[in-house]
Amino acid sequence: MSTTTEPISLHPFTAADAERLLAGEVDPRDGWEGGYSFTEEPELLDEYLGAVRSGGDPAPYGPYLIRRGTDGNAIGGVNLFRSDDPGVIEFVFALVPATRGQGLGRHAVAAAIELIRSLGASVVRAECEVDNLPARRALEQVGLVVVSRTPELIRYELRLSPA
Repeated sequence: MSTTTEPISLHPFTAADAERLLAGEVDPRDGWEGGYSFTEEPELLDEYLGAVRSGGDPAPYGPYLIRRGTDGNAIGGVNLFRSDDPGVIEFVFALVPATRGQGLGRHAVAAAIELIRSLGASVVRAECEVDNLPARRALEQVGLVVVSRTPELIRYELRLSPA
């Protein structure tokens, strides 16, 4: 399931994608902005593949690529997590360094929320490091509010209206 919120879209990342990247097969058509790809974070790929092997494909949970609408380049990722709380879906997001500071984080968060809403969740949750001011702003601009805080992390939440 893909989700589009101008100027970006989210696309499911598959086990085949992860295996290909771990094998060092970065296709220029993948379009990673700034030359970055998940190969720079192999532990994320290994963790994802381990989860797929032990429990099967987690879709619609799991990783999604963030692609810029103007050129289709991959500019980051969103990861959806099933919560122990019924009706709650948690997510994290990140942008590649070459695209930070362009306001795309807000669009990535909005697209993640729309995807989560389409899955029938009633609550969205996200955590952010206290020092990550751009990510905090992106979460807050889209309507998530602080529900708890530690010296290192801030937990955000948004209650979704029924469709």
